[in-house]
Amino acid sequence: MRDLERITELLLHAATDARLRAPVVRELTGPAFDGRGRLVATAADLVLLEVVARLLRRGWQPWDVHQIALRRAGPEGTSLTGDAVAAEVDRRPAGALHPRWREQLARMGAAVWWRPDRPRLSQWAERHGHAHPDALGFAVGAVGVLAPLPALPELPLPAEPVRGVDAKMLGRVRALLAKAESTTYPEEAEALSAKAQELMSRYAFEQALVAPAARSPGSARRFWLEDPYVAAKSSLVSAVASANRCRAVSYEKLGFLAVVGHEVDLDIVELLATSLLVQATEAMLAAGRHVTSGGRSRTRSFRHAFLLAYAARVGERLATADRTTSETVADTRLLPALRRRREEVDALFADMFPAVGRRTHTLSNGAGWQAGRAAADQARLTVDREHLPDSA
Repeated sequence: MRDLERITELLLHAATDARLRAPVVRELTGPAFDGRGRLVATAADLVLLEVVARLLRRGWQPWDVHQIALRRAGPEGTSLTGDAVAAEVDRRPAGALHPRWREQLARMGAAVWWRPDRPRLSQWAERHGHAHPDALGFAVGAVGVLAPLPALPELPLPAEPVRGVDAKMLGRVRALLAKAESTTYPEEAEALSAKAQELMSRYAFEQALVAPAARSPGSARRFWLEDPYVAAKSSLVSAVASANRCRAVSYEKLGFLAVVGHEVDLDIVELLATSLLVQATEAMLAAGRHVTSGGRSRTRSFRHAFLLAYAARVGERLATADRTTSETVADTRLLPALRRRREEVDALFADMFPAVGRRTHTLSNGAGWQAGRAAADQARLTVDREHLPDSA
């Protein structure tokens, strides 16, 4: 037991200081620990398991742990982290796992595959063709990534399954957005995106009218973003969220936004923001292929300004499309229902994020801003209702 404690202490010490990782791995796999490889691997399993369990107790969900590992721990560290998540969840009582966590584990591909009679790290090394010292180094690196992470606000998990956008509607919207992403014509892409927004808004309004009158707590999700330009991409997702009756807060250093809303609206935000990020990136790259009058290629500042402008203009146009749709729904119950939902979202947001501030962006490239607004403003977003598919 004393040896196990010493090894665990060395591993944690190495995880907190990257300069110590290589020396500690050499020590733990060298002559001083000859014949105790199983004990070292067991200690590494326990340390990684406890770090993952701590995150899951402090507001992180399995998918969040997977996403941060993808960005910071490399493929090997991500694989080891996924196994640790599966091991931690497997320790929990049967039936205690929320369906949303089950979905995330399936999405990650995280499942218990190892035998219980040997250290997980040793079996992982054999499975992936790594020597023991290398596997230990990957495990220490993963612990170094995960251990310093802060606690996150707990995301509300509904006690009962909550209905989002139904499968039939999802299929129609995804088809529209797939066309928007594949076309080479910006005007067509924006028209298709606007049509998707209007269709989804109409569906959301119908759901608001048929939902029970009792107040509901709302829900929340984390929306992970890819580098680079995370701040600018956050602005785009926030614009989509605002246009769809949700509120968002950015964790730029970690690489995600927390979006608060009702399930139907969160489905809409996820669908539309994912597609618009693809479209915005394509438009940005297309603009970046041109050169300035001085013969210089587009710069990072140009692309950052482009995405911020794109986000601002798209947000304005989506809000207009949403407002236009609400005006066409001839039901006196709609405005009170939407007001009630807004109050529910605001209350949940204030409870989860009581000290959120506003962020301002500094722009140093006027050409990028103008190009971004132009790219988001080329299409007429008024979509005739007779051209919309039936949402029933």
